[in-house]
Amino acid sequence: MLAREQRLQALSEADRDLIRLINDPLFARWQEQIKAIGGCANPIYLSGSTVTRDAVTGEVISSYSTAGEPGERLAVRCRNRRASVCEPCSRLHAGDTFQLVRAGLSGGKGVPEGVKDRPRLFVTLTAPSFGPVHRVLDGERCRPRRDDPRCEHGRGLGCALVHTEDDTLVGLPLCPDCYDYTGHVLWHAHAGRLWDRFTTAVRRHLASAGGIPRSKLADHLVVSFAKVAEFQRRAAVHFHAVVRLDGPAGPGSSAPAWATEDLLLDGVEHAAASTFVTVPDSDAYGTERLGWGTQFDAHPIRPFPDGDIPSDAAVAGYVAKYVTKGAAETAAGLDYRVTSAEDIRTAVVNSHVRALMGTCWRLGGLAGLEPLRLPAWAHSLGYRGHILTKSRRYSTTYGALREERADHRRGDTNPVDGPDRVTESAWRYVGSGHTPGAAGLALGIAEDHARSLQLAREARQDAERRGEWL
Repeated sequence: MLAREQRLQALSEADRDLIRLINDPLFARWQEQIKAIGGCANPIYLSGSTVTRDAVTGEVISSYSTAGEPGERLAVRCRNRRASVCEPCSRLHAGDTFQLVRAGLSGGKGVPEGVKDRPRLFVTLTAPSFGPVHRVLDGERCRPRRDDPRCEHGRGLGCALVHTEDDTLVGLPLCPDCYDYTGHVLWHAHAGRLWDRFTTAVRRHLASAGGIPRSKLADHLVVSFAKVAEFQRRAAVHFHAVVRLDGPAGPGSSAPAWATEDLLLDGVEHAAASTFVTVPDSDAYGTERLGWGTQFDAHPIRPFPDGDIPSDAAVAGYVAKYVTKGAAETAAGLDYRVTSAEDIRTAVVNSHVRALMGTCWRLGGLAGLEPLRLPAWAHSLGYRGHILTKSRRYSTTYGALREERADHRRGDTNPVDGPDRVTESAWRYVGSGHTPGAAGLALGIAEDHARSLQLAREARQDAERRGEWL
């Protein structure tokens, strides 16, 4: 017995925990739970029960309790969208995002197929320049200058290097002291308001072109959109948006004949050039008038690939791929909130991102900027919006997609609330995460699940190339 204990002590903590887990009589059920959540890297554990009864007789129709589960708890997904936090859940989120955006372009998920015939644009709106930064120019020099000009701080205003995508200099200011960090942070903090004014300006332009009062535009057409926020290498947000014109009844109706794709293009171009937000004056930074950058782009969207014009699937795939990226991949700050200036000083980020976070922290102390809650959003460099937002009638919702997936998994056999049934539930949070041994097993389950999805995807693509259906 002593020799066995000594051998166990010689093992790592993860190995000892793995032996304990495998020897548990409920190990098989634990595996079922982790497989059901796709090998989630940071599961949430709930304890409780659900009972469904006949509303008249009180007879129990079905019931479930965690009393018989391993540890008397049930594992559910963490649902984190960032691959750096939980890759299995980010993969699921990417799939839901693809379906959400694609449904608004091609129909499905409760959206009529007629939306593919509506005027639709893929629009890119960028932040303005806050100072020159190092950039990638497809094999060309970064910022070539014939002479050697210097800023007031003695730093060069040119760069003769040819940067690659993995170059750590890309996105960093040529002179950090010249860079407008205050303007950058304030632009992030007001980007949501700027987007609202952009969409309002688009509607006003359409109403004016149609000879309709702005207040009556909804009686003739509806502007629907889905927008994703992407951080560039210079740590500035830019927006990619699908903008679609529908009739007054939404996706089920067509916009009037005068509301063309060209008119929509004119509308978004006008709105991008004319919308701005003014920040209240302050002795600390003066006056800030915030607008869009000059790098504006808008393209029509086609149901299928057509040269350089993006297709429904390409746009949906791009958006889905982006929303799962972690902050470290996109110069977006951190995946977690900071609570002190020391957190910012020790954060594993480059000097440019750290300076932006520090600017949030300092500006947050100014009396006129308290409503922006900049210290609370320092981890996202002052940007307070969601990564993906959409108008109500653009397409389905994440909640509806999750409910549809749950119905599919249970085969629609579980009873639901109705006039003859009443469901009573009592649940509470009891923990999260894996033990060291469980983490390794969950990772293996996640990898097997990812491999199965990849094989299914390849088989589907092969079938589509052969003109078959699976």
